[in-house]
Parts: sequence; C-alpha cells; structure tokens
Amino acid sequence: MRRAFLAITGLAASTTALVVLKGSPGTTTQVAQDLPTAQPVSPTPDGGPDPAASGAPTTAPRPSKTADADPSPRPSRSTARPSGTRTTTTKAPSAPRTTTKAPVPTTRRVTGTEVFNEYGSVQVQIVVSGSRIVEATTVSLPSGPGETEQHSDDVRRAYNGSGGEVVRKQNANLNTVSGATETSDSYKQSLRAALEQAF
Repeated sequence: MRRAFLAITGLAASTTALVVLKGSPGTTTQVAQDLPTAQPVSPTPDGGPDPAASGAPTTAPRPSKTADADPSPRPSRSTARPSGTRTTTTKAPSAPRTTTKAPVPTTRRVTGTEVFNEYGSVQVQIVVSGSRIVEATTVSLPSGPGETEQHSDDVRRAYNGSGGEVVRKQNANLNTVSGATETSDSYKQSLRAALEQAF
C-alpha cells in the first residue's frame, strides 16, 4: 500500500512539473538549449564512419586561399622577354607615287610698248612658249627715205625671227646694230616691256 502511494505521489509530482515547464511561456528547457544545431549530413567519400552519426561536431570545409585567386595569372612588369628574341616592325608598303605630266606649255604673244625716237616708232612683239621666247617680230620700225629704211632692215635681221639674237639670248641684253644705235635702243626698250608682261 505504501508502495502504491509513493508511485502515485511520484507520478503526480512529475506530471505537475511537466505541466509547469510546458505551460510557462518563453522558457525553454536547458536541455533544448544545450542541443547542437542540425548540421548538413554529407556522406564521407571513403565510406568511413559518418562523424554526425557518432555525435562529433562537424565543420563545413573552408575554401582554400588559392580558390579566391584569379585562375589566369596577370603578367607582371618584371616579366622579361626571353633573351635572344628580337621584335621587328615592318612598315606597310606605301602607295605608289603617281607622276603627273607637266602641263603642255601654252604659246602666247606679248607685245611691248611703242617707243618713239627721232626716226619714228619702234614696237616689238615676242612669242612665248612656257618660259621660253621662241620668236621675236617687230610691229613697227622707222621707215623713210635714205638710210633710215636701211638701218631698220639691219635691226630686223639681227633681232627678229626664231633664230635671231632675242631667241638666242632669251633677254634684252642685245648687241647694238652698227649704224642704227637709236633704233637698236628703242627696240631693246620695247622688248624689255614685253618681257615684263610675259614673265
């Protein structure tokens, strides 16, 4: 009888303690607090004993420091080229030069000013091709009786034409025709005026 009473009393005490512990809000049992948190179970590769099953704490493997490293190494400044190698740069071939033909010289006639002397007027005309005098002619020369006509013919023969002194010398530094000084000087003056216009 005494045993039955003790059993009933013990049962009642344990039930009361259970109800009190369960009924108090916000309190957790020390047992629940001491339990380890659940860890993911990973099978061991070699088929050995599972550490989680044996109750040993498991830790997740830490990534190695080399895992964070860049897989492709960057070249450093100290990277030296292999000795004995030369770098050569070749220029691209330049475009061929195009040669343009010189323009065909244009032929033009240039007339000098009319110069007067005591025998009459003298005026010279030259034919220029490019930068060369190719012909010289007289537009006017003194004419008249006696030696005047003769001197004008001498000047004409000495200076005019494609083979005269003007074409040979390509300037107005002409020799004076003997006996026709005034006409020669007038011819040179008109020729200089024509050359100034042409060049």
